[in-house]
Amino acid sequence: MPVGILINALSIVAGGLIGLFVEDRLDLDFKENLNMIFGVCAMGMGISSVMLMRNMPAVIFSVVIGTAIGLMIHLGDRIQKGAGMMQNVASKIVTNKNTSISEEEFMTTLVTVIVLFCASGTGIYGSIVSGMTGDHSILIAKSVLDLFTAMIFACMLGGVVSLIAIPQLIIFLALFFCAGLIYPMTTPEMIDDFKAAGGFIMLATAFRMMKVKMFPTADMIPAMVLVFPVSWIWSTWILPLVS
Repeated sequence: MPVGILINALSIVAGGLIGLFVEDRLDLDFKENLNMIFGVCAMGMGISSVMLMRNMPAVIFSVVIGTAIGLMIHLGDRIQKGAGMMQNVASKIVTNKNTSISEEEFMTTLVTVIVLFCASGTGIYGSIVSGMTGDHSILIAKSVLDLFTAMIFACMLGGVVSLIAIPQLIIFLALFFCAGLIYPMTTPEMIDDFKAAGGFIMLATAFRMMKVKMFPTADMIPAMVLVFPVSWIWSTWILPLVS
């Protein structure tokens, strides 16, 4: 039973709905400062994941080449188009009263939130672990952060934030049910390198949340797929040759 995944999805829905109700009660300074704290939390989660890295060359190669692949296939643009479609659906259900941000800033922030909720290393890894071992603690911990993050972002973006729970649920459930096939083919080194690659994406996401630098986080997603075979090749074939 994917308990952790369901809790995580419900936390986003709840946070998004709460944000709609408290939007007028929270001033802009409060929202921006709290959002910076969420960015720091995401940065801390990213750093803790990066520190688990076993094979640095393999992880760095995966992040660089994976991002290059994402840029070449315009993955970020495709996700942004999907975000626009989600916003069109959301606008028919809930009207966003916030006119203080531009359309460009709205879409940039929305893509950041989609990547944060649906493609974080913590969520993907947590879904695989949950499906393989039944340990839901990783996803439940993520749900706490997602609840408040969704609440704050809903104050800025409106009802579309709650709808992000739908693609997240689909992605995480797919990983959950495929975990039995994925996990046995991995090694502890591959898992740690996978988490490290996700950590780099979390760091990039944190910088976006704090508006320090708008990293192409959506285009970095292929790195999390590439890191599995690259880590295995490095550990099995290359490392014995250079040791």
